[in-house]
Parts: sequence; structure tokens; C-alpha cells
Amino acid sequence: MSPITMKLKILLPYGVFAERSGVLRMVAETTSGAVGIWPRRLDCVAVLAPGIFTYETEAEGEVFVAVDEGVLVKAGSEVRLSVRQALGGAELTQLRRRVEQEFLSRDEQEQNLRSVMSKLESGILRRLVRVKHG
Repeated sequence: MSPITMKLKILLPYGVFAERSGVLRMVAETTSGAVGIWPRRLDCVAVLAPGIFTYETEAEGEVFVAVDEGVLVKAGSEVRLSVRQALGGAELTQLRRRVEQEFLSRDEQEQNLRSVMSKLESGILRRLVRVKHG
């Protein structure tokens, strides 16, 4: 019996960074901590923090992608990440350094603006959930 798998799509503002099927599991860094995504996990939405996104397939094994902040949406067997930037194809230590250099070393004004926008996005997502369940 073959394992249940998911489809993954990583979207950038200007196109598709990656599209994979047969994904067994994923781990994303969110503003609230790390989140594991498995095929039978309930549908969810999470605000992503800059960090390392990990996914695993039988063909590729464990794959690491540096992602900038964005949003993760799991609906059924499909998972979509919409992020500002993504970097792949390097060792984990190199990706971590690039995250620190490129994604986390922004000037103070931009960081403050991003913090406010993240809080607004989280508030909107919470309200949408309340409307859907209310």
C-alpha cells in the first residue's frame, strides 16, 4: 500500500518557485513557531516567518528551501506557500546563512512595517475563520 501524499506549490510574486507531488511531510517556521504538515492534518492557514521550509518526498528525500515571510494554506491534499522570496539548491547551513543575511537583515523601518502588516494579516485571517464558523 502506497503512503498518502500531498501536493506542494511554492508561489513567488512573479511566478512559481516549485511544484511537487508525492510529498510525505512538511515543516514550516511560522510566527508562532514550527508547524508540521502531514497528509491527514486538518486544513489550516499559517503566517510564515523568514526561515527554512522543509519537505520530504520518496524520490528526493528531505529538501530544504529558505523562504521569506508569507502565508501557508493547506486545503485537503494541497499545500500552497505564497512567499516574497525563496532560495533552494544549497546545503542547510548555507541556506540558514542566506536567510540571516538576506531576509532578516532589513532596516528597522521595514521591519516595523512588516510587523504591523503581519498583525493585520493575522487579524483578518482570524476574522475570516470566525465568520466561517460563526
